[in-house]
Amino acid sequence: MKGRRGQVDPLGDVRPGLRPSYWLGEALADDPGAPVAPLTGKTRADVAIVGGGYTGLWTAFFITEHDPSARVVLLEQAICGSGPSGRNGGFVTAWWDELEALATTFGPERGLATARASDEAVDAVGHWCVTHGVDAWYRKAGYLVASATPAHDHAFEAMLETAERLGVGDEIRTLTATEVQSRCASPVLRNGVFVRAGATIQPARLARGLRRVLIERGVTIHEGTRVTAIEPHSDGVDLRTDANGVPGLVRADQVVLGLNAWAAGWKWSARRLVTWSSYMVLTEPIPDRLIELGWTGGEGVCDARLTLHYLRTTPDGRIALGGGGGRASGGGRIGDAFTADTGSARRAAAGLRRLFPSLTDVRIDDTWGGPIDICDDHRPFFDTLPGGRLHLGHGYSGNGVGPAYLGGRILAAKALDRRDDPILGLPIVGRRPRRFPPEPIRSVGARIVREATVRREQADDDGRATNPIYRELTRLPRRFGYHLGMD
Repeated sequence: MKGRRGQVDPLGDVRPGLRPSYWLGEALADDPGAPVAPLTGKTRADVAIVGGGYTGLWTAFFITEHDPSARVVLLEQAICGSGPSGRNGGFVTAWWDELEALATTFGPERGLATARASDEAVDAVGHWCVTHGVDAWYRKAGYLVASATPAHDHAFEAMLETAERLGVGDEIRTLTATEVQSRCASPVLRNGVFVRAGATIQPARLARGLRRVLIERGVTIHEGTRVTAIEPHSDGVDLRTDANGVPGLVRADQVVLGLNAWAAGWKWSARRLVTWSSYMVLTEPIPDRLIELGWTGGEGVCDARLTLHYLRTTPDGRIALGGGGGRASGGGRIGDAFTADTGSARRAAAGLRRLFPSLTDVRIDDTWGGPIDICDDHRPFFDTLPGGRLHLGHGYSGNGVGPAYLGGRILAAKALDRRDDPILGLPIVGRRPRRFPPEPIRSVGARIVREATVRREQADDDGRATNPIYRELTRLPRRFGYHLGMD
């Protein structure tokens, strides 16, 4: 298929927005799950959970672990797993490659404790799948982060130095260009690091598996139920809902908000989040070509860009690649820019073609997009609002599969008032990220910085000098005190 000016379209004939994701379609075809009804009328709950993604589902699971008698009601505006939890790349990773930032932000001891907790979550997700009979394609094979341009050849030095200094150098191992090529023979990839604690999954299968287990445990799930108002009062919290025009009401003692990017539309977290899109492409099955590339170990791979490419293989021999060079949006609106932006999908496809020029003849079978919630330092935050009844967890920054497991443990402990639970001692609990400017400055600024970042990194990929204006624009967030953007 030809694109503009007669150029071959790297995306081929597929277009985003026709369905939520390949992952969700495959998971539903394998097991559609027991039907649940939207909420109509009134009900009560000990704990009401808003959001049927990983954060809400894991929170409900851990509540049932600690208090099987608790009345838990989970509300989801679409179906469980239809948001980012069923659209992401399926990387279950720890924060070892973020150890430098964790140690700087929280101090060496608490930063190391946070990284260790994230490490434990990687194994825990796999163990949970085995225990509960959920075939989520879990495969622990680690992941490598590689330079894909000379500008990134030294990107790993501080990461490796911090790991050695804190006594965990075995968690991150440096790789020469030859060693990178032995794992994934992309002619673009150069030197890099290998992180031991990493796995891949089929993300929607995990979400739908959690849904099944919760239903079996007696959790009440209402899909197709949108929360329109949250009204705290002296006796609890009222959640007003809408299901295709039919109003409903949940009166709960405690409420957990696991809204991901949709949290940017609520007053409690609007100023602490910016949102933008990430798009994925999925090839046809090419198992023989993967053998030619030497990419048979199941490792996840990502490059060192800020708008990174992240890629993995599937059991039937496909490559799934995502690109973070999507579009920013403002005002908490999650619209077509996050799901049906052909330009962003084409940008991800171009990344695939650049990394694997030998696969120019390989068909792309599907493409989809989804939103990401970003806070001021790329680390999620879990907090309780004044009054003690509303608890929230957001800001995963596109890396939430493993951390959402931690988030579920944290929010369940908060909702059940388990103050002695050690999980509440992690420094990601109770912190409030720095606020972003009000609208429209927030969204306009995010769009400008994002576009400048994409163009600066495209110049790096092409070996061109960066336009000085773009270079300065990408540095603006850090100059205003946010741990975002580029140096």
